[in-house]
Amino acid sequence: MHKMENILNAKDYIYSKTDYRPKISLILGSGLNGLADEIENAVVIPYQDIPHFAATTVDMHKGQLVIGELLGKEVAVLQGRFHYYEGHSLDAVTFPVRVLKEIGAEVLIVTNACGAINESFEPKDLMLISDHINLAGVNPLIGSNDEQLGVRFPDLSTAYCPELRDLACKAAEEKNIELQQGVYVWWSGPALETPAEIRMMRTVGGDAVGMSTVPEVIVANHAGLRVLGISCIANMAAGIQKEPITAEEVVQAVGEAKDKFLTLLKGIIQEL
Repeated sequence: MHKMENILNAKDYIYSKTDYRPKISLILGSGLNGLADEIENAVVIPYQDIPHFAATTVDMHKGQLVIGELLGKEVAVLQGRFHYYEGHSLDAVTFPVRVLKEIGAEVLIVTNACGAINESFEPKDLMLISDHINLAGVNPLIGSNDEQLGVRFPDLSTAYCPELRDLACKAAEEKNIELQQGVYVWWSGPALETPAEIRMMRTVGGDAVGMSTVPEVIVANHAGLRVLGISCIANMAAGIQKEPITAEEVVQAVGEAKDKFLTLLKGIIQEL
């Protein structure tokens, strides 16, 4: 488990760069960096400058913390995340969430791009995450528990805050955006799933699959943050889609859905 000292080091460094104490925080997934460009009075801090932060190795992830104002509200935005498949420990993957909590965050909005298991979904759809299934066989809370950071056995029965989900549905309705809902399955990656694995995920109740988000959500709940999760469906999963799935196609789908996604996120932030 992270030493509180490391978290406080990171917090002190961030506090030395800005007077903002944002209660709203976001993690922007693949292709969704655009929201950070709209932040006013922004302070941009590269991950490599923040004590104990890892560096992201994924091309589509910028790797910086942006703090400022969006729609008149103070926000902290992680532009890019760390993935377990990059070889990071789950401590490193989730460390930024601990730091967000420490600098004042009360709400965490997590976003990602993922593959659809549910055949009624289509690429470019947005999916509100109602729940998740952890199929990676690992958990970021394994190890000794620091009571300062959270309880030993956190309850995840409402891992994705029902009030925030209602608020997201309301924002989607107001902006006239169709919002699917479903269960997100975490797969470690980096190899994509086989058709047989996708059939298994469908059988156990999964609607979409991706390689991120779940570790951060577990730690956010442990830390007492209220969590909202939204996925962009980038492709149909293996076995549904006949052609091989490519990173380019994911980028393209997210690019085409980006405006809709950003409109929804801004609608949600306005309501918070």
